[in-house]
Amino acid sequence: MKKPHDSPLGKSTAYPDRYDPSLLFSIDRREAREGLGLSGSLPFSGVDIWTAHELAWLDHDGRPQVAIGEFRIDARSASLVESKSLKLYLGSFAQERVGTAEELSAIIAADLSRSCAVAVDVALLRLDEARQVAELPAESIDALDATIDHYLPDASLLKIGKERVEEALRTSLFRSNCPVTGQPDYADLMVRYRGRRIDRSSMLSYLVSYRQHAAFHEACVERIFLDIAARCRPEGLTVYARFLRRGGIDINPFRSNFEAAPRSSARTPRQ
Repeated sequence: MKKPHDSPLGKSTAYPDRYDPSLLFSIDRREAREGLGLSGSLPFSGVDIWTAHELAWLDHDGRPQVAIGEFRIDARSASLVESKSLKLYLGSFAQERVGTAEELSAIIAADLSRSCAVAVDVALLRLDEARQVAELPAESIDALDATIDHYLPDASLLKIGKERVEEALRTSLFRSNCPVTGQPDYADLMVRYRGRRIDRSSMLSYLVSYRQHAAFHEACVERIFLDIAARCRPEGLTVYARFLRRGGIDINPFRSNFEAAPRSSARTPRQ
């Protein structure tokens, strides 16, 4: 099984500019999920939405073409693609004569589907089709009074009341850290749920407690989902994070047990 530390992350690397699908580095989801106590069927469905802002190739006449790539990887896939390897792979098209965006899309879809062992949905957007900027559709909890002194995940911080509600809460204060390089990862994160009201200050304290936690984006979102599900027992739960881009790529994991991922994903202001 490939390990994240064997990937190109944190290593000096050449940047090829001719097509090379062998650059893609797959990471098995199983190890991270076993660390969360997940095995067998998952308690959620979802998708990882990747946006690639640095995508260029040559058409058949040698003229450079550019697009914004959006890749949707089912959360049930056996593997995910390590982000720096994806950057290198996409960069390898820079001097490759591919032709149309449709031709390039088919190549990328085939390569990513092979790496992730699941059909990956690929869309290449013209610059005039780029996603609009909008806050996540939820009420911000960032201005709440809260004394915070936990900076590693602690589900016991979550408190619930008796009133039953359906609401969506968001924070722009989320931070975790890459488990390979230690670099900070910032995100806007939304929790939508229905069930007994979760104390908002406790939700803020809990989400901020990831500040010194080392895990990939997908594992952070899945841990948050599992902690809230176990501690607060909502009837329906969604966790959606939009991480700031690194290396021209942003990663946006969506997990839910009652709703589908949005088909059109607006960028948050910091993306």
